Amino acid sequence: MDYTEKIKKFYLKHVPGAKIEKQYLKAPCPFCQAKGVAKPGILVVYLNPESFFSGYFRCLNKCRPGGFALYFCQLMGIDPNEVPGYDSDREPYVRDIIFPIKNLKPDIIKFVSLMSPSEYEYFSDFGVSKAVLDELKIGYNGRYLVYPYYLEDGHSYAARCILPTREEDNFWHGNEKYFSKDFQIFEASEIDRCEDGALFVTAGENNLLIIREMGYPGVAVPSASDLEIISPERLEFIDHVFIAVGNTPEEQLSARTLASRLGFKARILKWPSQFKRGYTLSRLAREKGKDFRLAFSSMIKASKSFSPFTSPDKEHKTFYEVLERDKGKDLLGLPSGFKKMDQAMNGIRGINIMGGPPKAGKSCFFMQVSTDMARLKTPVIYYDFENGRQKIYSRTLSRLSRCSEKDIRKNSADEKISGRLRKAHSEIRNMFQYFRVVTDRSLNPEIMSRQIDFLQHETRRDETVVVVDSLHKLPFKDLSDRRTGIDSWLRHMEAIRDEQNVAFFVVSELSRDSEGGYTKKPDLGAFKESGDIEYSADNAMILLPDWDPFDPISTSNRQSSLWLVASRENNPGKIATYHLEYPLWGFREE
Repeated sequence: MDYTEKIKKFYLKHVPGAKIEKQYLKAPCPFCQAKGVAKPGILVVYLNPESFFSGYFRCLNKCRPGGFALYFCQLMGIDPNEVPGYDSDREPYVRDIIFPIKNLKPDIIKFVSLMSPSEYEYFSDFGVSKAVLDELKIGYNGRYLVYPYYLEDGHSYAARCILPTREEDNFWHGNEKYFSKDFQIFEASEIDRCEDGALFVTAGENNLLIIREMGYPGVAVPSASDLEIISPERLEFIDHVFIAVGNTPEEQLSARTLASRLGFKARILKWPSQFKRGYTLSRLAREKGKDFRLAFSSMIKASKSFSPFTSPDKEHKTFYEVLERDKGKDLLGLPSGFKKMDQAMNGIRGINIMGGPPKAGKSCFFMQVSTDMARLKTPVIYYDFENGRQKIYSRTLSRLSRCSEKDIRKNSADEKISGRLRKAHSEIRNMFQYFRVVTDRSLNPEIMSRQIDFLQHETRRDETVVVVDSLHKLPFKDLSDRRTGIDSWLRHMEAIRDEQNVAFFVVSELSRDSEGGYTKKPDLGAFKESGDIEYSADNAMILLPDWDPFDPISTSNRQSSLWLVASRENNPGKIATYHLEYPLWGFREE
């Protein structure tokens, strides 16, 4: 026997005069009769086996809130063990609260009495009836609508007051202790009434009123950003949680955050593509009128159990698009401007970490590669914590113009020099369309990800090169444990690489050997405080100078060897020898 059949037998046994009409059970409401109502309402139980709300009961007279079978047992004094699927060993959710003696009951009665036809008309504009307003005891204080927040004990100690025509104008009324986030769940008692059933979670009290008008149970928080208030423990015994928020990226993100904490029981209602950004349930109800119920039901049916994974169809489409994009390419990655480097690494892609002793030219090397890539219209963000943007720009100008910085400052009258400078300035001006230098020391992975999005949008390109100079000077939360901070940054770079199509150039320091110097042997173990480099780096390189950076005599021939010491896809070994054309700040691949 399936669950719906078991629930049907349960209600037929315990509801006097119950009859089955299609997919509903109907009977004179026993709760109206217990109150001595002269004309009892009709108790309706939904029994559609394909509905998530199968087993939900409610009185059409709204004599009391509806709920699922366990709540029905509580009201009728029935042993809960008679409910199909009941687990007698589970621990109920409780909060350690001592409720005050004084509550808002007198205020709420007063506010309800102040409701006038104009207030009721405000709600009827988006389909909410007086019966629902009375059931939830919505009131009016003469200027603001008053929404009482009832807690587990059935009393309200705080209410949110909202200006009807401007919802951002609001304040809390009542006991200040109950203004805090812990108590900001509107109609929180619905959670207990919906155990072993389904429940809506929405943002904004008016959106909940609309859901209640259609006969569904639900709770609300003041805004989508407040969805974080709701803990998984609070909804542990709810089988299905429908999250209904507005049609904006921010609200949808808040919904996904809650859903990721709730797991597969969560189902986010998605807005059909024909609805523009900014739609809410109340706006949809105003526009659709009587057709709103059908539109809302379609959103419920289209909802899917939340999964953090990409759908199989989307995953295949993405895979196919990448294959198509790479067809006919000589290199899988982006060209760097150095032929041997491109051949050794099959183009620039993934996380590329370069180490080297101090003054070996690591920054200068990446300045050249990244600016040349930007000149080829590849978007580049250069996160600089070493040199300063002016030095990056002046060295680039010197390299492109083939003029030393000293000659540039002299403002030579030589026409050849002036011509080279004009051409270099023009190239740099065009390069700036694709090249950004960031020196913000409050950088974090979230900011980095957003800045990459901005640059891709501004340049209309779907790939980006990110230079980090250097790994050991990135901002860390805990400066006392730099290695943990570095490894954390590398984990975030992996995610950004995969999600945003980013190639990284990362400058790293090397460890000193036992004699206090730097290794002459290119080895992965030489990287400083970076245990995760061997796992995170797609390519790990070491730039070793064949000259002594601290000997002024030897600097006339600044020749260095670049070694690929570890790679996921390429053979390690010497990439090439590079000659630094000082003072032009340019490397030449030998």
